[in-house]
Amino acid sequence: MLTKLEKELNKVLPRQNVMTSIEERYAYSFDASETQNAGSKIADAVVFAESTEEVLEVVKIANKLNVPIICRGAGTNTVGSCIPINGGIVLNFSKMNKILELNTQNMTIRVQPGVTVGEIQQIAQKNNLFYPPDPSNLKVSTIGGSIAQNSAGARCFKYGSTKNYVLDLKVVTANGEVISTGSNTVKNAVGYDLNSLFTGSEGTLGIVVEATLKLIPKPQETQVLMAYFEKIDNAVECVNKIIDQKIYPSTIDFMDKNALLTVEQFYHTGLLTDKECALLIEIDGDYESILKTKYNICQILNLNNAVNIQYSKNEQEAQNIWSARRSSMSACAKLKPNVTTDDIIVPRNNLAKLVKGVQEICDRHNLTSCLVGHVGDGSIHPQIPIDFSDKNEYRHYKQAKSEMYELAVSLGGTISGEHGIGLEKKAFISHVVESSALNYMRQIKKIFDPNNILNPYKIF
Repeated sequence: MLTKLEKELNKVLPRQNVMTSIEERYAYSFDASETQNAGSKIADAVVFAESTEEVLEVVKIANKLNVPIICRGAGTNTVGSCIPINGGIVLNFSKMNKILELNTQNMTIRVQPGVTVGEIQQIAQKNNLFYPPDPSNLKVSTIGGSIAQNSAGARCFKYGSTKNYVLDLKVVTANGEVISTGSNTVKNAVGYDLNSLFTGSEGTLGIVVEATLKLIPKPQETQVLMAYFEKIDNAVECVNKIIDQKIYPSTIDFMDKNALLTVEQFYHTGLLTDKECALLIEIDGDYESILKTKYNICQILNLNNAVNIQYSKNEQEAQNIWSARRSSMSACAKLKPNVTTDDIIVPRNNLAKLVKGVQEICDRHNLTSCLVGHVGDGSIHPQIPIDFSDKNEYRHYKQAKSEMYELAVSLGGTISGEHGIGLEKKAFISHVVESSALNYMRQIKKIFDPNNILNPYKIF
């Protein structure tokens, strides 16, 4: 079967774009999920597509031979969405990485799926425009992956997630058609919202080969504040007070003591490691509005027992602070052979209970946890260094994760705010999605992918 698949692929693709050696296939059978079962099943072939036409040919072959297609950008997702659990073709988009059009008048950008979020942000900023979604790994995270997982990042609090910026997608369907899901306009009230259906579908409904994204005007100024607290309750209450006063920073992020200490050891930027937690707050706008907003925020911080407030004086200092925050998972990876992360979310009024509850769960299971998160949204990312070869530790980790999900649901929240479901959370989806809704999801999957070749057995 492998020989037949290789022959078929080599008929329609340049030979250098088809990888079939066991070493190459094994290397593309992992993603950033750090699941214990990764690598137990490897891809039958790894393909690098360079055009929509080549993607269409791959889909035809997959249907003919009844083999799965698993789309892959940079492989940075953390829920196992890129793992070929049933073998098949890993369709890599690193060679479809062109910015096709930047329209400054319409404030739109049209890109291929292999373009990174960081590249989109850079070209937008050079033209006084702004693409707000900012996953922590934006320098390598591709827009195709961001659309597949509906990535968000720290600025989601003010600006929304990826789905809020998708105007149109060009999608190759499982039966070999090319469809457009939207329009080139900022408003579109024609028919069902297929953009939202494909955004966040984790490659299970269609293959995105092109995206038209909305841009917005670039803020004139930005400034970053770091406020430290001796008590988590004070930090969370401070977040609520800021929002109650109708102040909307672009980001309100959180780091607990373990995260501060671990990051500072890995990436020295002068973080205060003797405090219980810190809020990272970014404000943007024109110069005068930033001054007023910073003053009002500092007043609230002081009234809610912030023990130290730092703020960036220039762009470099702001970047240093953000680099420290974005380094949190890499820092955790220094502690043990593996590191896992999650993204549970609750209504903001229950945020303190979620943070304390996760800390208590990890302590009870003797797990190290570094908590970071986008607390303006009510979400946290427990980052847990672990040694998968330690069976007892792994057993406690799996139990702790289950308890975290139960805690989030009990507090009116859900099991994923931006990472998706993939393999890692599919066993828990019925805890937050009622059976009738799940049945409709399965029917939608069957309509778009009747032969079940697109990233099968993910999500549910």
